[in-house]
Amino acid sequence: MKPQEKARRLRPLIVKASASLSDEDALEAIELFDRWKADAEYDADIRVGYNGKLYRCVQSHTSQAHYTPDLIPAIWTEAALHGEIPVWRQPTGTQDAYRTGDRVRYPDAAGPVYESLIDHNVYSPEAYPAGWRAVA
Repeated sequence: MKPQEKARRLRPLIVKASASLSDEDALEAIELFDRWKADAEYDADIRVGYNGKLYRCVQSHTSQAHYTPDLIPAIWTEAALHGEIPVWRQPTGTQDAYRTGDRVRYPDAAGPVYESLIDHNVYSPEAYPAGWRAVA
């Protein structure tokens, strides 16, 4: 069997095995994950690569060309290294709202770190200061 044929046979097993990786390990091997594509069916919790980043599907859907993972946080969240603090993004609903203990930088990557004091937090530290506490 030629190496390319063997690689094609092994690809489904590699994709299946990669699903059990933590985000931290998965970020070290984004190439193991299928690339995002338009007009594809995606189930919640599946991860895909897009523009060199790894994204997790928040809710099942059929992808569309103009709804790429980097543009639709209601459907996709970017995987982050453990301990990495993302910039606050406006949640679109319960599926991506902040939980108690989640940390974000606000208003940008150079901003201070805030920790959510409540579950289902969809407000920024500026809009609802009682929902956040500054930690750094």
